[in-house]
Amino acid sequence: MTITRQEFLLRARLDHDTLEMWVAEQWIIPSGSDAQACFTDADLARAGLIRDLKEDFDVNDAGVGVILHLVDQMHGLRQTLAGLLQTMHGPPDRRTPPDGRARSAGE
Repeated sequence: MTITRQEFLLRARLDHDTLEMWVAEQWIIPSGSDAQACFTDADLARAGLIRDLKEDFDVNDAGVGVILHLVDQMHGLRQTLAGLLQTMHGPPDRRTPPDGRARSAGE
């Protein structure tokens, strides 16, 4: 689901200048042009995390950037691992046996 800039500002409880700074820092990367930027629910969740880090935990801007980078890496690793596990544990008739031989219909 895409969210307009104005709706994003309301739902994320942000002012325009704060959002512009976060976009400039690439903490949030909307799709579309600057004039018609669209945001997602994931962007909204990310904005909540940023706000929590800054307001509740008093993390400075450099720290927010580091934390977001680590969160992004963790999500990437989870996706890679999920793909690997799906490949390894896919349907038995589609997997190649460890010896590399093709299975016959009776096996």
